[in-house]
Amino acid sequence: KGEPQAHTLIGRIHADGLGVPQDQVVAAKWYAKAAELGDVEGALAVGTMLVQGRGVAKDVVLGARYLEAAAQRGNPLATYNLALLFLAGTGKPENPIRAFHLMEYSAEQGLPAAQYDLGTLYTSGTGTTANIFEAARWIGRAAAAGYVDAEVEYGILLFKGHGVTADELRGAWYFRTAAEKGNAVGQNRYARCLAHGAGVEMNLVEAVKWHLLAKQGGVEDKSLDEIAAKLSNADRLAAERAAFAWREQALLN
Repeated sequence: KGEPQAHTLIGRIHADGLGVPQDQVVAAKWYAKAAELGDVEGALAVGTMLVQGRGVAKDVVLGARYLEAAAQRGNPLATYNLALLFLAGTGKPENPIRAFHLMEYSAEQGLPAAQYDLGTLYTSGTGTTANIFEAARWIGRAAAAGYVDAEVEYGILLFKGHGVTADELRGAWYFRTAAEKGNAVGQNRYARCLAHGAGVEMNLVEAVKWHLLAKQGGVEDKSLDEIAAKLSNADRLAAERAAFAWREQALLN
């Protein structure tokens, strides 16, 4: 009967394999039809697939058109993705100022990824005047929303007192939150806090546990290697067991 949202929902059924074999190609066709009928979510979906080359031949220019159509109707995620294209000069002419304003709109609509990226634009002065206070404000909003990259960055800002009042207790809390989510940089930062009693009570066994997890995630730290080497055999074994137990629990979750 030509209901636009029904086309989008059928596309999602095929994209996610809900009751049917997962098929991105079929999903893209339904999303495209939904977009033609005027559904914003359909335009966002097919635009994203075209930009990524998922289920369709990659066509960033065409994908950008779909995203722009959805953005013009106020969709925050489409606006965010369009901002990224203007930043990179991919599918759209490179235009940092336009990217900044699009990112700002998405951030104001409550999209954590946009809030974090807007903060980084303020940090670097990309498309706007550099402003460490605005950077900290937006990164802090993204961190409060649970966006893991923002949690790490905001923790750093809190420790350094850049754009915010220095607060090691809150900084360590954000590092721990990111660490618990499996972020290797957050694990490394939290390990440093534990090793030096910065914002938390010193606990070398726990510090080495998080250091081992961070190393597995690709973050090396020679100073923490030295701390680990000085532990007694019993404490080092306890740290290794704790790291193993955390990894096993993370897999189960």
